[in-house]
Amino acid sequence: MIRSTVSTLAMTALLAMPALAQEVWVSNERDNTISIIDVPSMEVVDTIKVGARPRGIMFSHDHKVAYLCASDDSTIQVIDVTTREILHNLPSGENPETFALHPDNRHIYISNEDDNITSVLDVVDRRIVAQIPVGVEPEGKAINRAGTIAITTSETTNMAHWIDTETFEIFQNSLVGSRPRHAEFTSDDKRLFVSAEIGGGLHVFDTETYQELAEIRFEIPDVHPHDVQPVGFKLTEDMSRVYVALGPANRIAVVDAETYEVLGYHLVGRRVWHMAMSDDETKLFTTNGVSGDVTIIDLERQEPVKTVKVGRFPWGAAYRPADS
Repeated sequence: MIRSTVSTLAMTALLAMPALAQEVWVSNERDNTISIIDVPSMEVVDTIKVGARPRGIMFSHDHKVAYLCASDDSTIQVIDVTTREILHNLPSGENPETFALHPDNRHIYISNEDDNITSVLDVVDRRIVAQIPVGVEPEGKAINRAGTIAITTSETTNMAHWIDTETFEIFQNSLVGSRPRHAEFTSDDKRLFVSAEIGGGLHVFDTETYQELAEIRFEIPDVHPHDVQPVGFKLTEDMSRVYVALGPANRIAVVDAETYEVLGYHLVGRRVWHMAMSDDETKLFTTNGVSGDVTIIDLERQEPVKTVKVGRFPWGAAYRPADS
């Protein structure tokens, strides 16, 4: 009887828990907070106090926890997505800025900007298992779907470094435009895209030959070329489109990812930096640092539909699906 009663109470409590809605978590670099945007209502529903200078943010592959680069605290913070509580801090090396999670859901590759290092963190054992010397001012991180290659971009060296995830050694270096920021593989692992902020282009590489296939350039009427600074971007799963944040140009570029043609631009907030995309690829959420807001773009209608005020200098964004 007691066991049955306990089981009934537990089931009642479980059923009473609200379903988790789609959310976008935004790191606010100057406020030391995360703003949580409820996607259906397109409103901020919660704010979490976190460590100093939060930048890179992402979810575990099962979406049970969020990982955050608290750069000035030199730590990775682990946050429970349900309770919004910081569970613990993980070692990260000095000044972590961005990171990428291996498909094994266990190893995080971290850019340590001040030390010219890529650190590899084991989130289960809670220790750094490798530190890989890279170029000056490492920034962008990417890992292919197969989990065999990690990429670090170095801003001052103007290179993308190809790292073997088994040996933790660099096996190839690719020159890109000035100040490379972000990197992503296509879903079939056959191409690598790298943005060059000061160079003003988006570079595309073949992942078998490591040769550059294309450099995509951006020209916006009435915007000075110096203000066209590609930073974050998102590739669609079907590899048909890439959406590129152009920094002080206050625009998102829409690019055909097969022909490399620039199809158009969306006007967003000031100094657009990074972005998150919904899992059904119908919405894009851009972090606009100087204006302190997020622009929501309806990708089916191909137009911005709302601006949501968040904290000061929003930097990173991560999307969490419903009931995950």
